Amino acid sequence: MKRWTHWLGVKSPDANTYVLSAPAREGDLCIQYLGTAGFVISQDGHHVVLDPYVTRPDLSTSLMQPLVPNAPLIQRLIPHANDVLIGHAHHDHILDGPDLCKQTGARLIGSSSTMQVGIAAGLPPEQLVSTEGREDIASGDWTVRGFPSRHGKIFGRIPFPGDLTAPPPWPARMHQLRHGLVLNWLVDTGKLKVMHIDSADFIDEELQGHACDIVCLCAIGRQSRPNYVRDVVRLLKPRWIIPCHWDTMITPIEAEPDLLPGVDLPGFIAEIQAAGAIPLLTPILGHQRFS
Repeated sequence: MKRWTHWLGVKSPDANTYVLSAPAREGDLCIQYLGTAGFVISQDGHHVVLDPYVTRPDLSTSLMQPLVPNAPLIQRLIPHANDVLIGHAHHDHILDGPDLCKQTGARLIGSSSTMQVGIAAGLPPEQLVSTEGREDIASGDWTVRGFPSRHGKIFGRIPFPGDLTAPPPWPARMHQLRHGLVLNWLVDTGKLKVMHIDSADFIDEELQGHACDIVCLCAIGRQSRPNYVRDVVRLLKPRWIIPCHWDTMITPIEAEPDLLPGVDLPGFIAEIQAAGAIPLLTPILGHQRFS
């Protein structure tokens, strides 16, 4: 298998397309990529986690069996969380969220469908925060806000559409986790703003006027949304874009990842550059730091 840096056709890191963070400094904002659409945003001991999914069951398990979160792995790789934000309730965005909240005491924040998953997994009411979006929610000294969005099409269709109106079985099978309301999350740290778009679509009117510094942007399925990258940059005016949701989701998280079929990561990088933003291609479990 090729090293992931070779997917860009380079033998060594190129600062225009691939950036590894500098050594940590006190007060820096740190963004760690967890693979799939998962991130940890941290600063001065405050940790907001988005779409954690480090369990990554293999393909046969994903298709044929209930999906059991790997609690020891979650605890080892994500030891801290104050709030866990879920963009939508598909398994590869929500599976590890409830266990992470149990381990850390964090709140699970998301749509009514996300709440049904939290209830199924046994989270108490005080750790469940439901939102329909468009409201500011305090997270320590930070503010988070969800923007109603759409799920992108994968190979021409939206997988497992619909809402969860009752708690699903837990552990659940893949098809039992419907996406529910999709939310693009804005994390405002007071100094920097980070937008998380975990599926390759959005609603222009929701994002208009909400400029940010950094966008964590879904790669897979973007071909189904005309002018996807260009419109993200036009609406949000970010300086940096961190590509996400480009890996297969089924290789173990600490193994060499492989690309999702059809993701065209080099093409994605080129689109980001052409739109006027700086792509920060980040290895799984790698970090970016911002002063």
